[in-house]
Amino acid sequence: MPSMHDEGAHGAQLNQRTLSQRIGAYFLHHRQMLLAGFARLRHHPLATFMTVAVIGIALALPAGTLLLVKNAKNLSGNWKGAARISLFLKPGLSDAMVQQLATNVRAQAGVGMVQIITASQSLADFQQRSGFGDAMNLLGSNPLPAVLVIQPTDDYATPAATQQLGKTLGALPQVDQVRMDIQWLERLQAMLDILRRAVIIIGLLLGLAVVFIVGNTIRLEIENQRTEIEVSKLLGATDRFIRRPFLYHGAWYGLAGGVLAWLLVVIAVLLMAGPVGRLASLYGGQFSLSGLGFEGSVWLLVSGIALGWLGSWLAVARHLRDIEPA
Repeated sequence: MPSMHDEGAHGAQLNQRTLSQRIGAYFLHHRQMLLAGFARLRHHPLATFMTVAVIGIALALPAGTLLLVKNAKNLSGNWKGAARISLFLKPGLSDAMVQQLATNVRAQAGVGMVQIITASQSLADFQQRSGFGDAMNLLGSNPLPAVLVIQPTDDYATPAATQQLGKTLGALPQVDQVRMDIQWLERLQAMLDILRRAVIIIGLLLGLAVVFIVGNTIRLEIENQRTEIEVSKLLGATDRFIRRPFLYHGAWYGLAGGVLAWLLVVIAVLLMAGPVGRLASLYGGQFSLSGLGFEGSVWLLVSGIALGWLGSWLAVARHLRDIEPA
């Protein structure tokens, strides 16, 4: 006769086996519904293509524009080294005094390179460029000052650091006026920030549109399977069980739209890479467009899946309650 200990051990093994079977059945059903959701995409290929195309375009527009902003920021970052500080010196300084001042400026923190333009060089350049050489010869003295053109180091290439360096150098007693060629960079950064926020807002609106598109598609699927859903409820199926295949179906829509959006962005980058490179070479520089990369591609696909899942969940939650067996 078996003891109570043996009966308890047998009951524990039975419960453990039952729990394992439940877990296995749970994951098996998820896998079946995942494959069934993908198979449903092929039932109506034209309607599926049109839905996926709309989702792909809706995802590609903000993704491509954000990528454009990112490349513009990278390009402006490459131009930071082109920021210059021009120190217009006071009249009457000799060339030796200008040379000494340039030596002192080179010793300042943040100064990378100093170019000296003497007063005579300024006058000769003005006569050559302006065409008023004869008129300038009538003047008794040279009215143009010497100039020190300073290129900041990489650590001081940002607009804020360059402005601070310009204020420090402008306080020197030999300096009459300071001019910093960074306003265009600040304006570009401000415009890019505005564009980035606008793209985020538009992306949220387009993401909401994707949710509505998937939700409407899933609503039609629910109506087409209304009889099957009623029968499933009569057999005791829960709403969670019935909802599962529709959720996977919406996720497949989102994934397909994300893949299409990724392809559209990649094609756009490939088409624009050549002209952008030629334009950069005309300005004496080298620049190549950067693509989405691995992280950006993953975010795009995950966003598509999440939006498809959300749209499907909202549609099922709204319409599944209205279907009850007669």
